[in-house]
Amino acid sequence: MNALQIQRFVMRYLDAECCEIIEKHPAYVTVKLSPSADKDLTNRPYYWSFVERTGAVPETVTYTFVFDPEKANELLAAGNSPSHGRGTVMPGAALSGGVQPGPARQGNSTAATLQQAQSGQPDTILGRYFGFVPTTVTARIPKDNVTYGSRRLEQIFAAVKAKGKYVKLFEEPPQGQRSSSASLAYDTWFHANYKVELACDMKRSEIHSLAIRLATGEIREQFHDLLIQKRLTPRLPANIHIIPDKMSLSHGAGVLERYLENKLKQYDHQWAEEAHDRLMEELARIRVYYEGLIKAVEPDKQPEIEAQYRNRHAEIEWQYQPRVNVSVINCGLFHLHSAYQP
Repeated sequence: MNALQIQRFVMRYLDAECCEIIEKHPAYVTVKLSPSADKDLTNRPYYWSFVERTGAVPETVTYTFVFDPEKANELLAAGNSPSHGRGTVMPGAALSGGVQPGPARQGNSTAATLQQAQSGQPDTILGRYFGFVPTTVTARIPKDNVTYGSRRLEQIFAAVKAKGKYVKLFEEPPQGQRSSSASLAYDTWFHANYKVELACDMKRSEIHSLAIRLATGEIREQFHDLLIQKRLTPRLPANIHIIPDKMSLSHGAGVLERYLENKLKQYDHQWAEEAHDRLMEELARIRVYYEGLIKAVEPDKQPEIEAQYRNRHAEIEWQYQPRVNVSVINCGLFHLHSAYQP
């Protein structure tokens, strides 16, 4: 992925998570995270546990995500770096970020409330527990490089993968049918994106987008290309009815797996035969080497050399052994208007 693709991906993630964009620049974006994104990216389980237990208003973290470090460094040299921005840390953030409470912890909530009233501070949950809590502490906005291979980008990838692994969406009715009183028939499709890896000492990856109509058992390939042409929503549209399924979800998933397995069996597997030949050549080479080495060393050192030989043998098998790995990237149930299937 290049910098532009990464920026588009991150911006789509921030928009989907309803984050507040404070400043946007081609080289970076400064954003106040939503509670959901804050839980995914900031690793503050104790703070969020406190918020959920007490019902306190959460204060999320503000970040600057840098897509082009070189341009960001130029801005830093010119004194216009996004890291120069300053934010306000509210009581919740003060607790999670290590800002210490006031000089004296009161023995009871009544004394804390009285002290806050005398100082003009609002009555807050943290104030009742800890006494005086500063509410206008300024802090630098943390800055992270979001480039390919960076820890922050991998973290966003993991969050997107976890939340998008299973979905359930409905097709929006055609424009002319939205005001009609007639009920529209919708089919249920179980869709799965499979990643197929043909692996040996080389690797080739493929994506297979398959779906099965649970009412009829019809299977379609390249189903993702169909979905991107449709307008989908997580809300159930009005005036529709879903055609009853004739097979269970688990049965449909099994049918797709067998369909993909049969398709892979029809591949030309000459690559696997060639990989097996290379495997035999490598195993023969290390066998000759270690057999001679074991005979040449002293008897007390032979067990160590034999252990090295077994480890090397296992490494060669793992590297050269031809195999086909299949995994599910994501899947979902899609309710589509049956009269508009291509």
